[in-house]
Formats: sequence, structure tokens, C-alpha cells
Amino acid sequence: MTTERLPHVQGRLTQGAPLAPLVWFKSGGCADILFEPKDVADLQSFLRDLDPTAPVMALGLGSNLIVRDGGFRGIVIRLGKAFAKVACTDAMTLECGAGASGILVSSTARDKGISGLEFLRSIPGTVGGFVRMNGGAYGGEVKDILRDCDVVMRDGTLVTLPVEDLHYSYRHSELPDGAIVVAARFQGHLGDPEAIQAEMDRISASREASQPLRSKTGGSTFKNPDGHKAWQLVDAAGCRGLQIGGAQVSEKHTNFLINTGDATSADIEALGEEVRARVLAHSGVELTWEIQRVGEPK
Repeated sequence: MTTERLPHVQGRLTQGAPLAPLVWFKSGGCADILFEPKDVADLQSFLRDLDPTAPVMALGLGSNLIVRDGGFRGIVIRLGKAFAKVACTDAMTLECGAGASGILVSSTARDKGISGLEFLRSIPGTVGGFVRMNGGAYGGEVKDILRDCDVVMRDGTLVTLPVEDLHYSYRHSELPDGAIVVAARFQGHLGDPEAIQAEMDRISASREASQPLRSKTGGSTFKNPDGHKAWQLVDAAGCRGLQIGGAQVSEKHTNFLINTGDATSADIEALGEEVRARVLAHSGVELTWEIQRVGEPK
């Protein structure tokens, strides 16, 4: 796939774009094409005119993603600064671009005296990603605060979907493949900015104390099975510190995998699969990946 065969755009197209610098694990291959649209209209026209069989994937901060070492055979769409704005549209609602970080959304909510969005401070991703995955932590989930979202479908159509249409479950929505979230409205309730900041500080301190935030990691690796904590199952199976190549199960939080410096994506994925096998053998529980894995092996 080459840029010459693609629709004309106002944003930027990069052929053979390395993805490792764009993901938290700092590993993985290249995308055939990286597209950074100028705005929603640019994204719509590109998808409308694109070969409908061409694979498309949206990329946010790359915080919960393994890109395999052979790279992504298709088009990766990265929403930049034009999609990172947050504004207050009425007393308790924030209009958020899909490229806005959880930190920006929660901080804006604090400044406007809107409570209920504090947990977004702890989600290391963008609005687009955690709307698609029903991101959550510290007692909150996106399904609790989302009013509706704007989505560009694979054919370029722009639609607004109410939260009910996403059919949320634990870390899952029914957004169709190829659909890209471009904006979302979050609803909170009246709160005191100082109390909101105190809760955000508590969340931040808790994350700092319990998670390997300064490592090359992908966030929570496995979903919590019903009635269990994934990290406890991993720990009980003797996987704390387990290593394959340059990939290691974090000593600090066993539901995190880390790149100790030179891990390939194959190392990281193989380590995750070894952990799953050991947990199944030890406890009879089958862990499900929370981290998204995309692309081709090398």
C-alpha cells in the first residue's frame, strides 16, 4: 500500500511509519500508512473514498496496545491536536475530542466544578480509546458518565450514538470494527473543585504507589475475571518477576507487563500467554487479554 493510491487528504499521510515510538511498550513494527487527519471532515472524506477492504485502525496514546513486530498491514489513523479539545457545553456536560487525555478531561471538569469524572485521571489513554473500551478504574466506568458520542463509520458517515447504543459491558462496547470515535459528551454533577482535586490527588498517589508508571508498560494486561482480581491470580501462579527475553511481569503490580529495555512485541505477547497458561493450570481460571494486540508477527 502506497500513499499515491490513497484518497487526497488535508492532513498528513506517512508511508512505512514506525509505530514503536507511538505506543507505551516502545516495541513493534511499522504501519503501511499513518494518517493524521486535519479535522473530522478530512477523516470522513478519506474513509468515504478509501477502498472498503483496506484495514483501518485508530491509535490514541498507545497505552493499552501491543503492535506485533511485523507491523500493521493497513492504515493507522492518529487523531492529533485538532481532536484534543475539551469544553463545557452546559452546566454539567463536557464536550471532549477523541484525542483528549483522561488527565485533561478530569482537570477541565475540576475547573468547572463538575464531579464524577475524577477516575478519568487514572486512565492512561484518550477519549476515543476509553469510550470504545468502556475504560474504568477506582469505582468509575465510562458507561456511568457518557451521554453520547460522535463516530465516523468505516464508510465515512458521521453518526451520534447515545450511550445505550454502545451496549457496554466490562471493558467492551459494540462499536463496529473500523468505526472511529471523534468526540464524546460526558455528564457529571455539581462538585467542589477542592474536593475534586483531593480525590484526583488520592487516585494519582494510589497509582504511583501500586503501578510501574515509570516503566515501558501497557497498563492492565488482563481483565478481572468474575469474582477474582487478575493480579492476585497471576501472583498466586508464581508469575511475579517472570521474564521472557526483555519482557517481564512487573514486581510492583503483577497485572502489568513491562519492557525492561530491549523486548520485542513477540517477547511481550509470549510472556502474556505463558502467564495465562500458568494461571489456568494453577487456579482453573482463564484470563482474557485487556491489552489489544494488533498487526502481524515478524
